[in-house]
This record gives sequence, structure tokens and C-alpha cells, in this order.
Amino acid sequence: MNYTGRVIGDNFNNGFLKEVLLQVTEKFLYRGPQMYTNGDYHCRVDGEFVWFQGYEDIFYLDEKIYECYFHGGVIQ
Repeated sequence: MNYTGRVIGDNFNNGFLKEVLLQVTEKFLYRGPQMYTNGDYHCRVDGEFVWFQGYEDIFYLDEKIYECYFHGGVIQ
């Protein structure tokens, strides 16, 4: 996987992002879960694990404070 993210607002907490990334499951093997309700995190993915692209964001009080684009796939 290749990814790039950036902080775009105040109140970003990298501890929260680490907490989210620890929530990965075998059913959704990307950055984090599709939605994390212990904060305002969303992750959307197009494609399947063999070839995919996605986007994640974090909001604080309805303001987007972090975004990340990612893509990847299986290497044979």
C-alpha cells in the first residue's frame, strides 16, 4: 500500500489516528475501519484487496482536520 496524509486543521491528535489504525479487521484490511465512533473518522475504499484505492478523513466539531489518500494491491 502507498499512502499520503496531511493535517489540514487545528485539534489534530496523532494518538487518535493511532487508536483508529489499531481497529483494522480481517474483513477490512486497509487503513482503519469504515467508521470509528470514538471520534469522527471515515474510511472509504473502491476495489478489492488485489487492487484498491481509498480515502480517509477525521473531523473535529464538523471541521475536517486530517485527510489521507491511499492505494495498493497484491504484488505477484
